[in-house]
Amino acid sequence: MITGFFFSSSSKVWDDPQWVIGIEELGYDGWEISADGNYRLDDSKKRQRIDEVLASTNLDVTVHAPYGDLNLASMNYPIWRESIRQICLCIEHAADLTDRVTIHPGYLSPLSKLDIGRAWSLQKEALIEIGGIAEEYGVLACLENMISIKEFLCRDPGELFGMVEGIEGIGITIDIGHANTTGTVDEFIKDLPKADHLHLHDNHGSSDEHLAIEKGTVNWKVVSRGILDAYSGIVVIEGRDLVEAGESLAVVRGWQ
Repeated sequence: MITGFFFSSSSKVWDDPQWVIGIEELGYDGWEISADGNYRLDDSKKRQRIDEVLASTNLDVTVHAPYGDLNLASMNYPIWRESIRQICLCIEHAADLTDRVTIHPGYLSPLSKLDIGRAWSLQKEALIEIGGIAEEYGVLACLENMISIKEFLCRDPGELFGMVEGIEGIGITIDIGHANTTGTVDEFIKDLPKADHLHLHDNHGSSDEHLAIEKGTVNWKVVSRGILDAYSGIVVIEGRDLVEAGESLAVVRGWQ
């Protein structure tokens, strides 16, 4: 059962949060904060502005942790430690807003390609530490499947679910748009009962365009049936602006 429709726009992280009022006006139940740029939750002035805008709405909140320039699989130890620190800090500051924080897996650098097994191990170690912090703060940190760039880890269900197996405090975000770029939509639909969070957007299968739903090549007839039959939780629609947010919401509201 879908428990709410949220909207998120990573393209707006340098905008003033005032635009978020438009999410509620469109009929969304919540906002997924892309916690970067002007939306970093560990920056007191930026957090104050976010809180002011949220106070003027009835929107619920989920959070997407920062990922720019971070790498949980980095073999450069200071970078690896800083990547973990920033995600844990985001979780700590998100805990009074939500119990769901989406995180990105790491990726292979030219150095880590020389020892891919070690890169996967570093990712696992990072998740164990992040999961411990998430549990402490009452948050589930949900690892997300990635797009069809070969350097990214966790692009298919086997990699994604295998990576989080047995780690307390770590869950799964399934991103259907990302899955469309890797040709794994059907596989991920089978795993929807195990998903803790869900991202929806469209593309033409070759890049992460973040188009409005039904503006690309995702088979939404199949996806919508899979969601309605097997998924329980919040659905986050990702998009570039409020016009596309409205277009996508009109489509998904029609599924029910």
